[in-house]
Amino acid sequence: MLKFNVTPQAYPEKRKPEKRAEDFNEIYMEYAVQKAEEQANRCSQCGIPFCQVHCPLQNNIPDWLKLTAENRLQEAYEISSATNTFPEICGRICPQDRLCEGNCVVNKGFGAVTIGSIEKFITENAWEQGWVKPFAPKSERKESIGIIGAGPAGMAAAEMLRRQGYKVTIYDRYNRAGGLMIYGIPNFKLEKWVVERRTEWLKSSGVKFNLNCDIGKDISFKELQSKHDAILIATGVYKARTLETTGMELDNIIPALQFLIASNKIGLGDKLKEPMSMGGKHVVVVGGGDTAMDCVRTAIRQDASSVTCLYRRDRDNMPGSRREVNHAEEEGVKFVWLSAPKAFKGKAGKVSEVLVQRMRLNGKDANGRESIVPVEGEDYAISADIVINALGFEPEDLPALFNEPRLKLNNNGTVKVTPGTFETNIEGVFAAGDIVRGASLVVWGIADGRSAAQAIISSLQSKAAIAQTQKQEGRRARM
Repeated sequence: MLKFNVTPQAYPEKRKPEKRAEDFNEIYMEYAVQKAEEQANRCSQCGIPFCQVHCPLQNNIPDWLKLTAENRLQEAYEISSATNTFPEICGRICPQDRLCEGNCVVNKGFGAVTIGSIEKFITENAWEQGWVKPFAPKSERKESIGIIGAGPAGMAAAEMLRRQGYKVTIYDRYNRAGGLMIYGIPNFKLEKWVVERRTEWLKSSGVKFNLNCDIGKDISFKELQSKHDAILIATGVYKARTLETTGMELDNIIPALQFLIASNKIGLGDKLKEPMSMGGKHVVVVGGGDTAMDCVRTAIRQDASSVTCLYRRDRDNMPGSRREVNHAEEEGVKFVWLSAPKAFKGKAGKVSEVLVQRMRLNGKDANGRESIVPVEGEDYAISADIVINALGFEPEDLPALFNEPRLKLNNNGTVKVTPGTFETNIEGVFAAGDIVRGASLVVWGIADGRSAAQAIISSLQSKAAIAQTQKQEGRRARM
């Protein structure tokens, strides 16, 4: 260990931009064993591991880095997977530059340890060696749990609950499990076989999936409650935030998720009634988060004539991963900072240009973020055949969708839960992930799902203990 001062930082080799922009394959090559060990050796094994502190899952990063450096790869995988249901997925898509690697103590002056790439290597090596196997609980329990949503939170919770012997069924309205990992994240960041492999692993471990099942239509919420001892709502958030701008009624102004889902379905081999392609079009994406980066890079791969990303703040204040911005720029995306759409103009009912309002930073706001104000008199127009709204997501109206008016929501539409217990106002009904937190990262969904599973286990065990006590007291009373 402690080789950070003599061994330079080295990420896995990236495919050349002109080549990777031609397909949807992942852009990074794999580490070889020797290179993974070499990079793991750069860990300083510091007394306070800030990488672990800033990981939503509190992964034992220094431990599995040390084991990797010592070529104890099976132990490294066991440590990594003990706190993370999907380590190979987090290794691919987590914004490590904002989380673990961004807080690595050797980052300043030497470059962070390449934590995400090593995490991916450890798990892929484990799959190759046959160390990742279906699991079986030590004993089966009679209680069952129904999980609404087959995304990161729902699948992570399912693993935790199944390991404890509970019967688990996941319900999802789509025809594949994975949620946004399947339908929202492009292949060049996360190839779908990676998610499907984990789905099969859960199935082989006894988790049941009921897909193409819309709660409130195909099965009522009350019927779901009657089938299970506890319910976990983990639907995520899919509704696009609205662009409050003149001209929004024009055609070809589309939500980001509609575009990404269509692209991913085509990649999965589905036939769409109305395929959505950016080929030969001038595409403008509005937003500066990771979803916006997914959109611009997908449009490039669909042979758009030009791809422009408008973001109202500057590069330093954007919410998305800096690494993703660099990838996008390498692939030909044009970023226009301190710019926001003021109006959309069209011809024959379709958008044809965006009137852009220049912005400037105006000091920190109450939340510590740079505020912005318009720069008067510096508006300009850019051509647009397609505008993609990538300003983020909001919750759908679950009480209406589920036909369950008792379910209480917060002011922002997320499901209201008791902090720490994840329980809603309806007894035995829990909620976790983006539907509680708001739109966030996959790693936070995994963390919330695992924590909610522990809360459900505690609740069911408490109820079982009370029932057992009452049963014993009843026996004594009859004696």
